[in-house]
Amino acid sequence: MEEREHLLDTLKQLADGITNTFGNNCEVAIHDLRDITSSLVYITGEVTNRKLGSPVTDAVIKELVTHGSAVKDRFSFKTITDDGREIKSTTMFIRDSENEVIAAFCVNFDVTDYLNAMQALELFAGIKKTKQSKKISKKIAVSVDHTFEVLFEEAVSEIGKRPATMSTEEKINLVRLLERKGVFQIKGVVNQMALQLGVSSFTVYNYLKRIRAENGSV
Repeated sequence: MEEREHLLDTLKQLADGITNTFGNNCEVAIHDLRDITSSLVYITGEVTNRKLGSPVTDAVIKELVTHGSAVKDRFSFKTITDDGREIKSTTMFIRDSENEVIAAFCVNFDVTDYLNAMQALELFAGIKKTKQSKKISKKIAVSVDHTFEVLFEEAVSEIGKRPATMSTEEKINLVRLLERKGVFQIKGVVNQMALQLGVSSFTVYNYLKRIRAENGSV
């Protein structure tokens, strides 16, 4: 049996073991990098609802193009599904005996329910973020993207649940809170907001139009 096929079979065995251990919130995807346009050769779980033959993600392609065979594994980074669910992801690049990258082994774990539980427990325990902690958060926002993330998380905490499980009115209220914080003065933030909420940019603009009409600022 060829080395590549043997490695892929071993990875499939590991994928089954991981998803059977961690349950429905876990997914493992294996990409054979010989053809990145239809690289997905094995998937367990339904976190991202991808099908066999799907292409490798843009993030993986970027890493490979940038670093080539020296590409490094990425652990526990955040991704978001099309419907706004929050995923903790790990991508490991698998090499053959000649140290050539031949496959990507990707673990995706849906943490949305856990984040909701954390927020619910904070509310139950009466834990509130102080004004001082908010000031500290704002001080460490060293980039525009980071500023958005900090303000976004503050607003999510006020709502009390993660965006993927919010009702439409709760999502509008989240946008309302961020509008008050001046977030939408940042260029390109609507697209980021749409990604986080799992809606289209057009929908976010409609939310803003409604909010500004309420405020008489259209």
